Amino acid sequence: MKQAKKKNAYRKYAPPLTVAVVGAGAVGKEMIRILEERNFPMKELRVLARSSRPMDIGGKKYEVKETTPEAFDGVDIALFAGTEGEKGAASTFGKEAVKRGAIVIDNGSDFRMDPDVPLVIPEINEHDLAWNKGIIANPNCTIAVMLMAVAPIHRKYGVKKVIVSTYQAVSGAGGKAIDSLTSQTREFLDTGKVTDTGGFPAPIAFNVLANNWKIEDDGYSNEELKMIAEAKKILGDKSVQIVPTTVRVPVYNAHAESVYVEMKKAASPADIRELLKKSPGVRVVDEKNTLNGRDCPMPIDASGKDDVLVGRIRRDLHNPKAVLFWSCGDNLRKGAALNAVQIAECFIARK
Repeated sequence: MKQAKKKNAYRKYAPPLTVAVVGAGAVGKEMIRILEERNFPMKELRVLARSSRPMDIGGKKYEVKETTPEAFDGVDIALFAGTEGEKGAASTFGKEAVKRGAIVIDNGSDFRMDPDVPLVIPEINEHDLAWNKGIIANPNCTIAVMLMAVAPIHRKYGVKKVIVSTYQAVSGAGGKAIDSLTSQTREFLDTGKVTDTGGFPAPIAFNVLANNWKIEDDGYSNEELKMIAEAKKILGDKSVQIVPTTVRVPVYNAHAESVYVEMKKAASPADIRELLKKSPGVRVVDEKNTLNGRDCPMPIDASGKDDVLVGRIRRDLHNPKAVLFWSCGDNLRKGAALNAVQIAECFIARK
């Protein structure tokens, strides 16, 4: 969905910059779209990947160059599209880019839990940028969708425990996963079976997968363990208990999450609703605040949107200090590319 170009106040501080986007997959392409949408001040955009090739995004041609150390000469900000797996491009070229004068913003997981690297969602912990050493990490997409609502609650009421179940779109697994859902769906509708799972542990078409990630010895998936560790780091509070279950669902784009929050102080659903309506980057969707005529957040409505949608806010019938809600957010935007560009904007605003 094409959005109008945004004029941002930070631009009054901004000389045109040389920006590199490393990675030409789903997240890399979304980074380029968002840089254009938000009218980011660029004198040059370099698109880097494993090999040189032309690329088309929305009818605009880009020439992708091979990623080499020399490709970062003169780069001011390097956005690494990364992967959810370790040993992404940033682990090879990130420190080299910093040596050559760039600020590195990495969407992969290689640096997230490095104690010398800030893990940042600007609306929540922009202050952590102050101690960066050249590399800043983007969080896991599921954490971005969850914390946009949980962090304001934590600031005002104090959060003791979060129990979260995710409903994660296939775009979180990359462009090939999107194609696989399409091909599996067609095959199943034509033949009643799926012969090629396309890298998933089982068919994703007309199915849900709670084992789409490596299951560790303690029974938690590595995706669930990321959620636990990253939430504590971003909130700056190791005492918050995070209890996640991650699930892949046959949705193309935008993650959904069922979230239970136990607080230190009592708050009504009305209190939480009013708090979230005032929270940047969050949009409450309910009977009084509909979106596209609907009164409940849905991935189909969150896809292509910058805001995280929150609804179904209700109290725990057994605990006055607990609430439940349903949230949806575009995992390629706020969960990845948008958050990275917002971090870059914060650097400009900080001069």
